[in-house]
Amino acid sequence: MDSSERYLHAAVAASAVVIREYSTSFSLAARMMPRRVRRHITSIYGLVRVADEIVDGACPTDPRAHLDALEVSVEAAMADGFSADLVVHAFAATARTTGFGTELTRPFFASMRADLTPAPHTPESLAAYIHGSAEVVGLMCLRAYLVGVAPSDYERLAPDALRLGAAFQKVNFLRDLTDDELRLGRAYLPELTQQAFDGALDDAAADLAAGRAGIAQLPRDVQRGVRAAADLYEELVRRLRSAGLDGARSGRIRVPAPAKASVLARSVLAPR
Repeated sequence: MDSSERYLHAAVAASAVVIREYSTSFSLAARMMPRRVRRHITSIYGLVRVADEIVDGACPTDPRAHLDALEVSVEAAMADGFSADLVVHAFAATARTTGFGTELTRPFFASMRADLTPAPHTPESLAAYIHGSAEVVGLMCLRAYLVGVAPSDYERLAPDALRLGAAFQKVNFLRDLTDDELRLGRAYLPELTQQAFDGALDDAAADLAAGRAGIAQLPRDVQRGVRAAADLYEELVRRLRSAGLDGARSGRIRVPAPAKASVLARSVLAPR
């Protein structure tokens, strides 16, 4: 292992620490990915989480300036292949290896920036926000799934990746109602009634079903990891339906550890 390889290894390990700190579900699902993909998925979500935390309160002073600086450093690293920030370095290495660039990162940072000035969304602004905050992340992951195996399948599989990314974000809106509305002052789904809540769940479930249809078209070695993530979100949809709007507003809806383990076990044992 030469010095550049050792540095990249440390960078990916730093991203893995970030993910383990913030999402046990994702950390477990990522471990189900083959080694050729695991470091790329870890690197993508490590950077996504850092940006998320900047706008969600981890940055005590001038989060916009820090978010702007992060975007500048990401673009510089994607251009020249190095960053002194380990999480940025890992992300840039993945972008360069898998073949995505600012066509995906700029919409992402635009959506993160929108969170700094929360305002009720229109259907158009919400669609743009979902695209930047989630759909493009799905496309980054798709690049990682296909690199070195079937990169020419990207355009054919992209619509399914978009639907799966959108589904995950729509479920997150509903499970995080209390934190988004009360602590962060955000209204992704303004004037939410029980009927609208049910409709939003139906919309997320439809996206999940559409995205799931594309999983079988992915390289075989990544299907179980992607299916595990989809299965966890389907379980969240089920629990949100059971809780209803009042339950969702009373606290974050979670999948308890034993249920999570059961869902992941079923994903592992499911036939390919």
